[in-house]
Parts: sequence; structure tokens; C-alpha cells
Amino acid sequence: MAIEQLFDTPLHFLQHGISKFGTGNVLLAVLVTATLGILADYAWMLYLRSKMPPGPLPLPIIGNTFQLPDTKPWIYFETLSKKYNTPLITFWIGRNPTVWINDAWTANELLDKRAGIYCSRPRMLVFAELGAGQYNLVNMYTTTPAERDRFRIQRKLMHQGVGIQQVKKYRSFQDDESKVVAYDMLTTPENYVAHFERYATSVVSIIGFGRRVADSNDPIITDVIAVMHRAADLNVPGKSFPMLMETFPILAKVPTEFAPWKHGLGARRTTGRGHDFFYTLAKEANDNPGHDDCYVKMLFKEAPKYNLHPCEISALSGNLFGAGSDTSSSTLITAVLAMRAFPETMNPAWEELDRVVGSDRSPSFDDDANLPYMRAFVKEVFRWRSVAIIGGQPHAPVQDDYYNGWLIPKSTWVQGNVWAIHRNEREFPDPDRFNPNRFIKDSPDARPFPGERGYMTFGWGRRVCSGQALAEQGTWLTIARLVWGFRVGPAFDASGKPIPVDIFDYTNGLNMRPQPFKVTFTPRSEAIRETIIREGKQALSDLAQFNGETKYRMSTFYKKQAAS
Repeated sequence: MAIEQLFDTPLHFLQHGISKFGTGNVLLAVLVTATLGILADYAWMLYLRSKMPPGPLPLPIIGNTFQLPDTKPWIYFETLSKKYNTPLITFWIGRNPTVWINDAWTANELLDKRAGIYCSRPRMLVFAELGAGQYNLVNMYTTTPAERDRFRIQRKLMHQGVGIQQVKKYRSFQDDESKVVAYDMLTTPENYVAHFERYATSVVSIIGFGRRVADSNDPIITDVIAVMHRAADLNVPGKSFPMLMETFPILAKVPTEFAPWKHGLGARRTTGRGHDFFYTLAKEANDNPGHDDCYVKMLFKEAPKYNLHPCEISALSGNLFGAGSDTSSSTLITAVLAMRAFPETMNPAWEELDRVVGSDRSPSFDDDANLPYMRAFVKEVFRWRSVAIIGGQPHAPVQDDYYNGWLIPKSTWVQGNVWAIHRNEREFPDPDRFNPNRFIKDSPDARPFPGERGYMTFGWGRRVCSGQALAEQGTWLTIARLVWGFRVGPAFDASGKPIPVDIFDYTNGLNMRPQPFKVTFTPRSEAIRETIIREGKQALSDLAQFNGETKYRMSTFYKKQAAS
């Protein structure tokens, strides 16, 4: 007789089994089976660990997750690299190993020279699966031909917006927006952070949507910056929710409404037609007359050719802000911190600027070749406190790879520790000292470094930041203009004492920036002050063609969609 004929239902079978063998025996069997499974899994982890780069011993199931520090894990991984005397460290997030690269030459070998292998992304539960997903270029896998084709299409479209040659066309309004920053500094220097955020957001808004952001209180600034900060937080390994879901992915399967640890991730944030905020913003700009050369109009024009999904248009449009708003403004804030903390670096810059530029005009893009110290100054800003401190999202090899005899398995998280790379004493002696001479040719302070730029701020290989050229172009000009125009001095407390600044007091997100600090901005001369005013007024007049408003606000958009 078949066993299914002996018992009417699975429940009947279970009850009969428990009564026959006893509850204790069944539980013991379950416990033994589970223990053997855990031991077998742990044996596999230890076997893999023996072949991979060194690192702390992982525990079963949880790996090294709870050894993570509460903040700034990149410092911890730098310490581990020194402890094990190796450029590569393996650290287990749950059952998944992450390889951390802490050396410039190793990063160059793996992520640049072997870019074809390290071109994909690993599974990112929190940031990708519960967030932007595979419609976003930032997260895309490239393990299959179809995935690689889609990646190339989006990468091509992104280059049409902010590629090296394309960004040269933006120099005119980028220059004008930079002049407005200097002009605003004369009246409200205490709001320098807001001025930088307005500038950076406005530049990418003109590029993307044909509309500038004229007011530092424009909601799109605070909304977008807040989203970028949140996204940056979701890329930092953590031992608390929501990042703890990377260690225990089963927790992500609980419906969002019953899972407070998701922090709202995984919720449906689209309209009934599948359109979200950035798509709606792009559609609005596409429907508005004028500015036919803006990026979103190109996307809508090319959409049928490339079969673009609305979510892809949304992601490409939104990525402009990610590539150019938060990161660029954070870099400018770091530049001000360096000016305040290392005033001795300003004298060579002023001498060069006074000799080449004078006081009747501010620096322009054409001055770049004649301002080698200013170029070195900006490079040192990028090196000293890089914004994308762990090099952006992790890479993942599309096949097993070996480096110095160590195995790096297919799909492993591979993360570049830019903090450690830019603080290696071999390339950058006394790394916390801001020293532009590191980037002066034939200077005693210069050291060999892979790549012509001398820093790795924008990532590597096929996953290098799409907005690199735009950021480098605008950052150089704006810093040069600020150095030319102002002396950055200490602010004073109520008793008249200078308020110190802390060069280590930075935020904890992937895109780090200095915590708020106070300084003063003073025009270097009356002639320079008059030039700033004259150029600022003219810039506002030139930028008037981009004035306009949007009826959408991110802070209310999804609430309205949910209510409708």
C-alpha cells in the first residue's frame, strides 16, 4: 500500500510520526539536522577562507558582521590591512565574503587593468533589490550578454549627457553659476554650504531639465540632497538595520508593512502607471517648450530606439543629481575646510593667481594650463578627503579570479577603500596634511602613483563615476575662483576666541562630507570685491534664460500618489 494511502493528510502523517517517535525525538532529529547543516556550511566558509586573502576568522552564519565598528568602517579596514600587512582583506558579511582593496597599485591591477572581469555588481539586497533595482545603471549586473548590452546602452546614454566631450559644452553656464556662488558669498558667507548645494544642483538641473535652481531654499535641493545622503548611508556595511538584512536576507522577505526594520525600503513608490518622481520631473521638462538640447529631451527622443522603460528614464535622470549635486557640493565644503586648516597653502596660490589672472577678472577655464599650483591644489582636495570614500558601489568579478595566489570567487563583493588608498604613507607621506606640492611635477613631495590623475576619487574601470569630467571641470573653476576672491579665516565665539575646526569630523555615509563648521570669507581686495559684484550681476543676467519652476516636490509627490 502506498504511503499516501496510509495517511489522509500531511498533518495526519506528521501527528502519527510524532506520536510514534515522540516529540523529543523529532525535535532532536531536527536539531541534529540543523546542526549538521550549519557545520557543513561553516566548513565551506573556512575552506573558502583558506584560499582567499587574509582577514579575521568568521563565525558561522553571521561571519564578521558584528566586528564592524559603529561608524566609518573604512578606517577599520585600513587598520586590518596594516595588521595583516596585505593590500587585500577578506571580511565576511554573514555568509558572503567581501574583499577590501587598500592599496592603489592593487586597485589599479584588479579594477582598471582587469576591468572586463570586475565590471559587474554583486547582489546588493538593501541598496539595489529593495531600492532602485536593475533599471539603474549604478546597480546593473553584467554577467550575461543581455545584461551587458543593457549596461552599454545606459552607459552610452549617460555619456551623451556628461561625457568628457559633452561637458565642455556646459562651461558657459557652469562658469556663470560659479560666479553667482562668489557673488552670494559677499552677502551671506555664513550660508556657504547652501550656496554650494544650490550651485551644484543648479548645474545638473540645467543639463538635465533645462531649468536652473535659483534659490538655495528651492525644495528640490533639500529633497535631492536628503535622498542622496540616504542612498549613501545604504552603501556602508553595518551591523544594525536596515544593513543587517545583508547578513540575514531572509528578513527582507517579510512584507514591508510588517517589517519596521526595512525602514520603508521595498515599498511601492510609483504611480499606477509605474512612474516615479524623477520620471515625472523629466516628463514635465520634456513637455515644456524650449531648451531642446537638455538631457531628458534626448532621452525621450531616443526611448523608442533603445526601448527605454520609464524606470530607466527615471534612473538616468535621477543619476544626474547623484553624479553632480551632493558629491560636488561636499567636495567644495572640504576645500573650504582645507583653506581654513592649512592657510600656508594659500600663499603660493595667491601669488600664481595674481600673476596670471589679476584682480580685474576672475579665473576662467582658459587659465587652467597657466595655473599649475591651482591645479595641484584641486587635486589635493580630491585626494585629501575623497567624497566617495569607499569608491562607490562594490564591484563583482564575472568569473573566479586570482591575485598573488589568492582566490577572489565569482560574484564576490570587491570594495575599494579610497580612505586607505589615499592615506598610504608610501604614496602620500604625512597623509592628513593638506599639501598641494604632492601634485607638482618634480616636487620633492611627489611620489609615483598609478594613473595620470594621481587620485582614485571617482572609482575604476567600467564602473567609474559617469559624472567625473563634469565634477572635475566645475570643481577646479569654483575652487580657483574662491581662492582668488577670498581669504578664509576663523570664526569667533562670544568671547572673541577663534573657533577651531576638526579635519577628522566627517559624516559616516558613503559620500562623506565635513560636519558643519564655521569660517569667515573676506574679499582679498576692494578691486576683487568689485569684480565679483560685476561678474555676478552679469552671470545672473546670462542665466535668466534658464529660469523656471516645477510644480512637483519630492517631499509631497509620493504622499499625493498614495492618496489618489
